[in-house]
Amino acid sequence: MSQQLFDAMNYLEKEKGIDKDLLLEALEAALISAYKKNFNSATNVRVSINEEEGSMKVFAQKTVVAEVEDIQQEISVEEAKQLNVNYDVDDVVEVEVTPADFGRIAAQAAKQVVTQRVREAERGIIYGEYADREEDIMTGIIQRKDNRFVYINLGKLEARLPEGEQMPTETYNVHDRLKVFVTKVENNNKGPHVYVSRTHPNLLKRLFEMEVPEIYDGTVEVISVAREAGDRSKISVYAEDQEIDPVGSCVGQRGQRVQTIVDELKGEKIDIVQWSEDPVAYVTNALSPSKVMKVLVDEEEQATTVIVPDYQLSLAIGKRGQNARLAAKLTGWKIDIKSETEAREEGMLNDSDEDLEEEELLEETDIPEED
Repeated sequence: MSQQLFDAMNYLEKEKGIDKDLLLEALEAALISAYKKNFNSATNVRVSINEEEGSMKVFAQKTVVAEVEDIQQEISVEEAKQLNVNYDVDDVVEVEVTPADFGRIAAQAAKQVVTQRVREAERGIIYGEYADREEDIMTGIIQRKDNRFVYINLGKLEARLPEGEQMPTETYNVHDRLKVFVTKVENNNKGPHVYVSRTHPNLLKRLFEMEVPEIYDGTVEVISVAREAGDRSKISVYAEDQEIDPVGSCVGQRGQRVQTIVDELKGEKIDIVQWSEDPVAYVTNALSPSKVMKVLVDEEEQATTVIVPDYQLSLAIGKRGQNARLAAKLTGWKIDIKSETEAREEGMLNDSDEDLEEEELLEETDIPEED
């Protein structure tokens, strides 16, 4: 066997990280298979590869018998003792059966093994690289699309954006640059497959991490995300340091930070609210931009009844119930919204609630209170 093959194996081990011992094992198995196929041999054989000599030999394993009936599987006692006087019946003897032209077959087998192993190693490296990016955000360029997927070039492979993960408000054009959230990385016989999403709630979270340094460094924490992709989202944030305004940090100066994310999501509206461990405050914040008069909490049922001024009812519920639905998803609390009139009829409001309503109205209209 040519020394060039061993040099190639050493190179692959160094440059590609492919274990040479594994290559040799695979090559031995391939040579055994090639020998049996090319020389119609059903006998057990072993291949010996000597790197120092750059040589290869094939040995047939035969059983020592008193009378030979199958020349491929058996060897007589007399012949065995010529090899080693200690052999006896039922011993297994190895006899060299290397064919004269086996070098050609070995070269073909070596080429196939090396090619296959290099391909597998490269796939493994690519899989490991992208598996580490699962649940992360990546930027790619749209290459093509069909009825099932939009295919996005992420550098070393094409990611698949399934139809169900595509935003209904977006048009995907070839050569467009796109940020996507990696949902799953698989490895199969055809190599690694990466699946991505434009609708996943964590895409929004990762975008905020990219745009808001306070989130990236942990000063501000994203607690929850509720999203109806392409239309509206809500995100709740919290800062342990009371000197930091988590909502303001996410909005940015003149709204620049959040506007960058809105642009990336093609105009998706985003409500940023402050998280609170107090369900009254949290639900109130989550129903932004509507005003809330009172929140009644049922801890056992994890439910709230929210009372809003009559003129705020439609805003609190939102178009097709979207605002209330997103607020409930964001907070994890059931939310039942009632108008002020309905609440009064059911005896849910008292005099103090009326005073609160008057104060809120004065604030909204900028009318100073009389002395």
